[in-house]
Amino acid sequence: MTFSADSLVKAGGTFIYLFGELFLLFILISFLVALLQIYVSKEKIQKILTTPRKTLNSILGAALGAVTPFCSCSTVPILVGLLKSGAPFSGIMSFLLTSPILNPAIVALFLTFFGMKATVVYVGFTFLFAVAAGLVLDRLGFEKEVKNVSVKGGHVAEITWESLQGSFWQKQAQAFKSAFKDAFGLFRGGVLFLLLGAGIGAFIYEFIPTDLLGQFAGADNLWAVPVAALVGIPMYIRTETMIPIASILIGKGVGAGTMIALIIGGAGASIPEVSLLSSIFKKKMIIAFLVCIMLVAVTTGYLFNLFL
Repeated sequence: MTFSADSLVKAGGTFIYLFGELFLLFILISFLVALLQIYVSKEKIQKILTTPRKTLNSILGAALGAVTPFCSCSTVPILVGLLKSGAPFSGIMSFLLTSPILNPAIVALFLTFFGMKATVVYVGFTFLFAVAAGLVLDRLGFEKEVKNVSVKGGHVAEITWESLQGSFWQKQAQAFKSAFKDAFGLFRGGVLFLLLGAGIGAFIYEFIPTDLLGQFAGADNLWAVPVAALVGIPMYIRTETMIPIASILIGKGVGAGTMIALIIGGAGASIPEVSLLSSIFKKKMIIAFLVCIMLVAVTTGYLFNLFL
């Protein structure tokens, strides 16, 4: 690893390119997500997931989790509301599993950095796994592992399509204005993570030897995938930070499956999320949730190494 004026200039160019790409993606994705959350409110999710048919409910739960990337502080009240409303447990669990690991932001970043084939493999398998896991957990009786909890504290009003006033186009204008405001607000809160991701990615691209990374975390190392999933689970990984880093590491020889396992483990079961879920679920259910995240991380990792 050598630091020369030429290599530093190249690293700077790579950093500017990565950050510019991330900035445009982040604003666009955040705008679309904010707009989607105006059209699909938490109350609509609860209403949709009260259908009594478990298989259909699990599919709907996975689909809603995939298009409504709520943060952990929003997911917990939604889960409590669903449990209190008597919604089938299978759909609730499928919603919980897809919400952190399969959402519009992740899909857009995958398309940009990994291409269509990798995105189809990732989306298809994680969705099917969430549906199956919800049905299995329901069949095994894990519904008994839910604590008797309720959401306390003040209610923060949110903008929904029903709360907007005026004609259809006036409501659309209000929705777009609110979504743009939210997108730039999220950017201000996440700009340090974007800078960090672009900076680490540029450093790895210019200065870390390819052979070294390929030796320890290449696709031929079968233990790299489960180890990455285990390492990722206790981490709090922001996908907008990790995915561009992952694309560069893969180009340097790290197995694609290793990086995917790390991303899923970190996004799906970070310490903050597990801490919040422990207020809803008993220990046995928390362990089952962690096992599900571990399984989807490892299996998807091996699929990436096998097919990509």
